[in-house]
Amino acid sequence: MAVVGIADGHAKPPLLAIGEAKWNDTMGVAHIERLMHIRELIAQGGRYDTTGTRLLCFSGAGFNDKAHAAAESSPSIQLVDLAGLYAQA
Repeated sequence: MAVVGIADGHAKPPLLAIGEAKWNDTMGVAHIERLMHIRELIAQGGRYDTTGTRLLCFSGAGFNDKAHAAAESSPSIQLVDLAGLYAQA
């Protein structure tokens, strides 16, 4: 999943978020690292402003301890489980 914002004037459009969703798999730090790598590749491409890009992981089965630790250490990482998703509804 990717969310792109509207460019201001001649600026590059901001890449607001990239993410991944799993239903039956517990997500771990490898999922987050993959999203970080994708963000780096997009930044190198130069088409989007990735300075504020958030990494979003959605999981029906939850997240392991390493994923939680990564999210706690970085405000750009957000983990969304079923309880969090439906609490927003």
